[in-house]
Amino acid sequence: MVDVLVVGGGPVGLLLAGELRLGGARTVVLEASDGAERRTRSFGQRAVSPRSAQTLALRGLVPALEAAQASWIGQLAAAGHETRDGDQLALVLKLMREGRARGHFGGLPLEADGTDSGRTYLMKQHMLEQLLSDWATGLGVRVQPNSQVVAVRDEGTSVVADLADGRSLRAGYLVGCDGGRSTVRKSAGFAFPGTSATMTGRIAVAELAEPDTPTAVLRGPGGLVNGLMVPGEITTVEFDGTGPTDRDAPMTPAELEGSMLRAGGLSVTVARLEAGSRFSDNTRQADTYRRGRVLLAGDAAHVHSPIGGQGLNLGLQDAANLGWKLALVATGRAPERLLDTYTAERHPIGARVLRNTRAQTVLMRPGPQVDALREVLAEVLTIPAAHEYFGALVSGADVDYAPDSAQPLVGRFLPDGLQPVAAEHLSDGRFLLLDLVGSRRIRAAADGYDRVRVVPVQAPCTGTAALLARPDGYVAWVGVDADAAGLPEALDQWCGRPVS
Repeated sequence: MVDVLVVGGGPVGLLLAGELRLGGARTVVLEASDGAERRTRSFGQRAVSPRSAQTLALRGLVPALEAAQASWIGQLAAAGHETRDGDQLALVLKLMREGRARGHFGGLPLEADGTDSGRTYLMKQHMLEQLLSDWATGLGVRVQPNSQVVAVRDEGTSVVADLADGRSLRAGYLVGCDGGRSTVRKSAGFAFPGTSATMTGRIAVAELAEPDTPTAVLRGPGGLVNGLMVPGEITTVEFDGTGPTDRDAPMTPAELEGSMLRAGGLSVTVARLEAGSRFSDNTRQADTYRRGRVLLAGDAAHVHSPIGGQGLNLGLQDAANLGWKLALVATGRAPERLLDTYTAERHPIGARVLRNTRAQTVLMRPGPQVDALREVLAEVLTIPAAHEYFGALVSGADVDYAPDSAQPLVGRFLPDGLQPVAAEHLSDGRFLLLDLVGSRRIRAAADGYDRVRVVPVQAPCTGTAALLARPDGYVAWVGVDADAAGLPEALDQWCGRPVS
């Protein structure tokens, strides 16, 4: 019996599996597909946000991110986007190369300042999956393709996954990372309240008979059309008040033609349609992220409009938060109460994303009232503090897991000045106790905690003598002097049981 079964081999499941393995948990990923097509092709493109990039930097994955982005930029450049006057993508590519791309809020651009803390990486999803798969399997994670889970059963002391081929696998814990229509969530009885779809989105690998037809309509008569961001792909969104009637039916050229006309006022002929997919703004969140030995992460825990591109990063941060906690509990080194902090910390963050994606969806609707609202918000975004607020909101840089703490750094991601030190010492997923004043008492408090690495460091951090960073890069404790007050309690709360 393994310690943890991870259901779903997408980016969230792979990152979670790697984090579990770093924490010493025996982990198997159950992937429904054969894996071959999933690793070579995906719709659209994905942005790894500044916060997620900082998280992956702690595991030494920045070179892989840079290589993936460079490959993707090369493909875009080869398609001629960088040479087209007025091409939206040319601007995006320029911002990417300069490290200033930070996404948008309802189509209103947000630009970073070019520092590492504001860096975004853009690539196809299968590229991200491949680099995470290489990392996780290199750590010893087993990925089992052709393993479709049809039911899960929490038996009290273990959990069982029943597979479509008749097999059953048992583990100490199971995490559903199997998407918005999660079998794990439904089978385990999680409530999934929220709001129904109000728009129908389509994305297709297609070619028009009129190759010179402009296909970038941000807000048309009934929605939007985007045929610029990904070569060979066309995306439409119709604010039709409903949602896709049959998400799994094959898309036809006539369907795409009709959508482009209704959404963007474009009368076109689709000469070739290779593949298509549908999406909506169905917005829901699980009532809790844990029921007994079954947990949820990523889209299995929350779904929302893709406008703004926050779903991937919300899921990656779920995985980063859960992995080390579940590893400690599943291997018997920490009490189960540690798992309660997963829902406590991540559920409010998910709720905020659902709120702001609902707002962004409204901002994309056609009509003079929304026109006025966009004009007002565009003016607001010229105010530096407002621009920074919205940028932090969509990038996850504003996450605070301990908003009521007397110490401002507690619950926040490590300060920029300490991140290079953390990246040097956190690649193995341990805790990091940074001693900034050379205190023997601070170092002695961590004796016996095998998952805590103590590192003396000289770094400017006003009013701070030491701090304890969790494996996910968030600060668990701050010492203001050399006497280590509160450190034993923080170690007991977060780091599990000492080995001696």
